[in-house]
Amino acid sequence: MIISFTLLTAAGVGLRLIISRILAKRFGLRMAVPQLLAGALLVLSFLPSWIAPLPFPLPFSMTLGLLLPDLFFRRA
Repeated sequence: MIISFTLLTAAGVGLRLIISRILAKRFGLRMAVPQLLAGALLVLSFLPSWIAPLPFPLPFSMTLGLLLPDLFFRRA
């Protein structure tokens, strides 16, 4: 169980890194999600399906990996 959580988190970080580099190289854009929205997405992905207000297709570990830089670093 811990191995799949770690692998999905690593996959999310890797996907975020690839998407960020492509956006920066082609379009000169920086990918950033506000911390409040990142926290809300994490809570939404953590809720069980029967209580969630809307379906969220990504598991918690993948969402955590995708949003990890936004939670740790504040961008101006």
